[in-house]
Amino acid sequence: MNTYLITGAAGFIGSNFVKYLLRTRTDLRIVVLDILTYAGNLGTLADDIDNERCIFVRGDIGDRRLVEQLFAQYKFDYVVNFAAESHVDRSIENPQLFLQTNVLGTQNLLDCARRAWTTGRDAQGYPTWLRGKRFHQVSTDEVYGSLGKTGFFTEQTPLAPHSPYSASKTAADLIVLAYRDTYHMPVSITRCSNNYGPYHFPEKLIPLIIKNILEGKKLPVYGDGSNVRDWLYVEDHCRAIDLVLHQARDGEVYNVGGHNERTNLEIVRLVISTMRQLMETRPEYRNALKHKPLAADGSIDLTWMDDTLITFVADRLGHDQRYAIDPAKIQHDLGWTPQTTFDVGIVRTIEWYLNHQPWVKQVTSGEYIKYYERMYEHRN
Repeated sequence: MNTYLITGAAGFIGSNFVKYLLRTRTDLRIVVLDILTYAGNLGTLADDIDNERCIFVRGDIGDRRLVEQLFAQYKFDYVVNFAAESHVDRSIENPQLFLQTNVLGTQNLLDCARRAWTTGRDAQGYPTWLRGKRFHQVSTDEVYGSLGKTGFFTEQTPLAPHSPYSASKTAADLIVLAYRDTYHMPVSITRCSNNYGPYHFPEKLIPLIIKNILEGKKLPVYGDGSNVRDWLYVEDHCRAIDLVLHQARDGEVYNVGGHNERTNLEIVRLVISTMRQLMETRPEYRNALKHKPLAADGSIDLTWMDDTLITFVADRLGHDQRYAIDPAKIQHDLGWTPQTTFDVGIVRTIEWYLNHQPWVKQVTSGEYIKYYERMYEHRN
């Protein structure tokens, strides 16, 4: 049986990865390490944590004593590091927090793994390693900076981060690779495009738009909405990480993209039209509406659900214009391709949010409301 340490797994992609592993693999045990910040919600894993196959530990990846204790107790075979402060806006507000978690926290995990997994030194003085170990770093396409109207990020694209968030993720990637070069540590890295799907915290674009529509609120779009992102359904991303973790050679870096470039404005308009169509064809979804104006015949009026909800707000500082990933390497080496088209994935995502409003209510209470008001209301 293999034992995994999965950090930050109460967040969006991490929780989906835990669910994916538990669903697709039987011979495993997972220890989730998460400090439960604003984007970490233990309720997301409530049905998965059983203290046998899935064990939860609340703590900081930068806590050396705690991480060493976990390595000693559970003898991890794999570490998958999702733990990160991840929202660009928040990194602009508080860059130091991102450096502490994303850089120093990653280094602490690496060092604890190095101490637990080395068995001695070879004739050249390099550490020798226990067989079957792997440290996997979950990164982002934002480490590459911004593209023009054409071209794609490849694994050879120079790293050129523009925000404190992307700079911290770049630094973490380089530290992971430095442990590979310095200690011959078994590592791998994946850099993904924008994920979407279930359990996405509602400060991100797609779930934020869904939430605001249900509440009859304006839909904030940065600048003129022309910024382009490549969208990847989260389960496709989880499958890619699983493949890299178990089949890739040590030291490899893989880009994971969805072959789906859309402007932010296109995404917002698509979410509006899809939600309206779903509610017109399936009236039960109207129960999720908090804003329910009535038509003349007494039925719920949906005519307000259109592009007039869009409001353009002052652009983000250092906002990258376009991201687009070339996933040819992972397709060639490991046979991975995205299986969920955006047309299917966006409907699946919206339906999930409409069917899981108690989860949304739980994660958007309290401090998130204050943050949302601070980030958007003053920008109109």
